[in-house]
Amino acid sequence: MNVPNSLTLLRIFFVPLLVAVLLGHWPNGVLLGFPVHFEEWGVLILASAAVTDWLDGMIARRRSEVTTLGILLDPIADKLLITAAFISLVDMGLVPAWMVVIIIGREFTVLGLRNIASAEGLTIEASGLGKAKMALQVVAACTVMITRRFPALHTLAYTLLWLVVIFAVLSAVQYFLRFWSQVDDRVKKRRQRLSILERLKKTQDVPAPPGSLERHET
Repeated sequence: MNVPNSLTLLRIFFVPLLVAVLLGHWPNGVLLGFPVHFEEWGVLILASAAVTDWLDGMIARRRSEVTTLGILLDPIADKLLITAAFISLVDMGLVPAWMVVIIIGREFTVLGLRNIASAEGLTIEASGLGKAKMALQVVAACTVMITRRFPALHTLAYTLLWLVVIFAVLSAVQYFLRFWSQVDDRVKKRRQRLSILERLKKTQDVPAPPGSLERHET
């Protein structure tokens, strides 16, 4: 257990806290003389979780502390956080359910493809489009949260949601194409090796002609 993995686990801990704040509509009070409602707390929690996502990757690369546990937990933590945030926003009536179905469907589709690639011994790195999608999801969710107090931001929030949906679809297609190219190459190479082994086995199993044995004995 190192610092990057601890930050990843902290991000997972933020998930139930975020759901409790958004669906429980608490806490509401005054902080430093300013009224702070649960929407602002939700924004603060989600933004803090996003910062831990950036920090754990940076620290792991700088300290060379990339571990198998971190590789497995990091995408799971991201998907749990985004899923919890958007489902909570649907329950609050702030986001259309069909948009969230596309967003979450993309997350679990990519997770499934990543697991298949891992079983094949392949690692598909996150693309720039996928990273931009993650950042856009956090910004969009935070903007939607505060529209309850600032309705003037509704148009901006809805525009960001559309961008999230578009980025989700494009990044999913890009990931699938990269996955398919790598897995297809692996399957072709495996078939070639099996074909070579079968041909070698057949040549070894073929008996020598009788005439050749007689010439060899004489």
